[in-house]
Amino acid sequence: MSETLLPPEEPSLAGQPLAARMRPASLDEIVGQQHLLGPGKVLRRLISSDVISSMIFWGPPGVGKTTLARVIALQTRATFIDFSAVTSGIKEIRQVMLKAEENRTYGVRTIVFVDEIHRFNKAQQDAFLPFVEKGSIVLIGATTENPSFEVNSALLSRCKVFVLQALTKEDILTLLRRALTDERGFGRDHVEISDTALESIADFCNGDARSALSTLEMVVLNGDAGEGSITVSDEIVAQCLSRKNLMYDKDGEEHYNIISALHKSMRNSDPDAAVYWMMRMLEGGEDPLYIARRVLRFAAEDVGLADPRAMEVAVAAYQACHFIGVPECNVHLAEAVVYMSLASKSNAMEMAVMEAREAIEKEPDAPVPLVIRNAPTRLMKELNYGRGYQYAHDYEEKITAMQCLPDVLKDRHFYHPTTQGQEARYKERLEQILAWKKEHRK
Repeated sequence: MSETLLPPEEPSLAGQPLAARMRPASLDEIVGQQHLLGPGKVLRRLISSDVISSMIFWGPPGVGKTTLARVIALQTRATFIDFSAVTSGIKEIRQVMLKAEENRTYGVRTIVFVDEIHRFNKAQQDAFLPFVEKGSIVLIGATTENPSFEVNSALLSRCKVFVLQALTKEDILTLLRRALTDERGFGRDHVEISDTALESIADFCNGDARSALSTLEMVVLNGDAGEGSITVSDEIVAQCLSRKNLMYDKDGEEHYNIISALHKSMRNSDPDAAVYWMMRMLEGGEDPLYIARRVLRFAAEDVGLADPRAMEVAVAAYQACHFIGVPECNVHLAEAVVYMSLASKSNAMEMAVMEAREAIEKEPDAPVPLVIRNAPTRLMKELNYGRGYQYAHDYEEKITAMQCLPDVLKDRHFYHPTTQGQEARYKERLEQILAWKKEHRK
């Protein structure tokens, strides 16, 4: 946690990574995000006019969330406090809020930047709320996670959400070329590197500026130093990219090959293969929450009601990954993938969804039967909305023969239970229900 009142001086850049040295110090240096920072765009106007309200920057890694916050720090006339959600607790939050309240009494605004705000729990986020409401602070949060799920609704409602997009290949190339000519980067080193090599780096880093600059720094440091220049061959670039492939190539073909291998190993009830492919992904730098989401999907798609506990296990594994993170969460993921591998299998849920979707494509506007429509107004009642509705709890069997599907889909069945695991019980129950309804409709 630190206060920023003045721009950092040049000597402080010495020894820092290239990505830190090349961090933009003004709006004009920021590359990308033209939908927010282009001429006349709302965020640019707010920053330029120093009229900052509480906001959240949401976007993937390396697109400029922290950079934007630091540009605000350099251009605003407020006290700027850099706050880490990783290292700060409620005690630290309250200390900062008291300082901000004191500043307000002297007419000084306080901007609090919270990096990775999604890592704060509800109690920590709640600690900010009264001070945001009173105007004691202007809160700026940065997150890679959907704020709708990760930020308290009360706090979220008081913040404007700005969605930052992954940088384009052209944006990345602009940053790389600037780093080669700017004295903060390698401008004094006269680096010789081909356009093909730069394009390889830009392709490899998938819109992540920090990753691109870190990769450029690695290839330059591995280049051949001559008299007054550094030569970086295409071969050196290829070797460096290969060296980091597992860590950063998360959208390439191998990424999808391995997640497919994990899914199909669990489907084929092979826990050894499932754990192996899971660890290949984790060791390659994959986000454990991504793996947990795929396992959660598997729990419904391939296990379903054959073992309803599978979804509980998958949700618990996701929460464990969220709370603990890498590397400790690897055992929680392993427990989940082994459970899925050994569970009874049924794809009845997937088939039900697919068949229902096909029916909707053929009959997208099939009307809701009048008998199950709601009738909150007199007009609706006069139009027979809800007339004849049978409340199942009023009947001894807790079931009626009432038709709930549209007429054009009458008697269609989308859910076809299997005889696997516990789903056999649901199959028997469904057959009893269908038989009862058929008899009573006669």
